[in-house]
Amino acid sequence: MAGRARYTALLDACVLYPLAIADSLMSVAATSLYAAKWTLQIEREWMNALVRNRPDLAGRLEPRRDAMRDAVPDWEVTESTWRNFAEGEVMRGMPDPGDVHVLAAAIGGHADCIVTSNLKHFPEAIVSRFGIEVIDPDRFLVHQWDLDAIAVIAAFKRMRARWRRPQASAEDFASAMERGGCPRPQFDSAKQRN
Repeated sequence: MAGRARYTALLDACVLYPLAIADSLMSVAATSLYAAKWTLQIEREWMNALVRNRPDLAGRLEPRRDAMRDAVPDWEVTESTWRNFAEGEVMRGMPDPGDVHVLAAAIGGHADCIVTSNLKHFPEAIVSRFGIEVIDPDRFLVHQWDLDAIAVIAAFKRMRARWRRPQASAEDFASAMERGGCPRPQFDSAKQRN
């Protein structure tokens, strides 16, 4: 399809699992600052993990899944797109065989980066050969903020307005993000040292 190329991020299951982080990533993607991508396998992985840890959510995650798909209509990297990459020699050396398909999907989906909390699962020596960066969700959202702070603030305001508790304060919002992994403590302490 002809048109302007956008920065593309493949979202790993671990960043779609925590509600606040997933909602943040979807909200910012809806601003068109970047194109968010994932696979059906990634989708099943975060849903299955959530049900394993919260059995009361069994059968109740489809509305969340559908809202994510609606927020990012061109989300899917199909299996036929990534399968050949996953089976190639190129994937040797990946520390977690379960993440081979994530890298394969990033390659097949023409992703510029993989957003994940599991940075060690994607060694730079392997991933960089494909021109793909691996970045944690905190740093990724900060980069989006740096690109267009007004768009990200507006996205976060819309996100906060969707919460069941609309009276949630900015501090409640920040706490929810922190519980989901943003900001990561090592970045806070690094900032304090500077």
